[in-house]
Amino acid sequence: MAYDYNSSKPPLLEVRNMRVEFRVAGRRTPFVAVRDINFAIHEGETFGLVGESGSGKTTIGRAIIRINPLAEGEVIFQGERISGKIPAELDRSVIQNIQMIFQDPMASLNERAKVDYIISEGLINLKLFKSEEERRAKVRQALLDVGLLPEFSSRFPHEFSGGQRQRIGVARALIMNPRFIIADEPISALDVSIRAQVLNLLSQLQKERGLTYLIIAHDLSVMRFITDRIAVISKGVIVELADTEELFAHPLHPYTQALLSAVPSPDPIVERQKKLLVYDPSQHRYSESPPSWREVTPRHYVLANDEEADSYRTRLSPK
Repeated sequence: MAYDYNSSKPPLLEVRNMRVEFRVAGRRTPFVAVRDINFAIHEGETFGLVGESGSGKTTIGRAIIRINPLAEGEVIFQGERISGKIPAELDRSVIQNIQMIFQDPMASLNERAKVDYIISEGLINLKLFKSEEERRAKVRQALLDVGLLPEFSSRFPHEFSGGQRQRIGVARALIMNPRFIIADEPISALDVSIRAQVLNLLSQLQKERGLTYLIIAHDLSVMRFITDRIAVISKGVIVELADTEELFAHPLHPYTQALLSAVPSPDPIVERQKKLLVYDPSQHRYSESPPSWREVTPRHYVLANDEEADSYRTRLSPK
């Protein structure tokens, strides 16, 4: 998905120094899920957030959408702070303009509700329709937009396949006419044969509606296909951020290199010759020169100390 990047325009969404903590029974101090998270997403962009399970990807997405409260930092959307206590009018705007597609299409749908209510629940809560006929028309159009038949609105979630349920989740988000969508592992629970359909659907909808995405995933091969920029997160900290092709061509941080080495290749010869890298955080403990967030080359950022940053710049400099 290509987008018109213009750094002179203010970002649609900005995360500043985000820190999320959770209270754990038996612990005196809270568990820090993510810390020092900073990034900006511009309108029309597809921004990827990748990392292994438990790295904090979903926590960041849920914090943006105000499910997880912030211990520190702030989230800025359309130039306004939306984290913490905000006015009711702004809260209503956030609910309508930021939607989330959840990872498990079965767990995120109400088993006891019909598709008609599931998709239009946001409309009902915010009273975004003038008549029952208008509400039904919006549900019908939302189903058509994601490639489902309007008559499906009278069925229950258990009557659908995994791919169809995920499309219902997409329709539920789209009916609110949002500007920004967070897609948390949107294809991880789907069969391989259906994954491409959902990815193509998201791409098509972005072109038609000018949507902005935050895609959360652990599959880098998928992220290369759908994102414009990627941030790599490890143990609650972003360690590298760059344009997608730049990240794949020149991965700098050892954790990024380890992730990329695990991406399978369709070429059996290449796959046999590939060397799997293992990231060992204990080898990157700093004492005298702690790491900081640095722009090694234009638009390519990495968490590194002085020595590492110099090494990265030397590696990327033309011969």
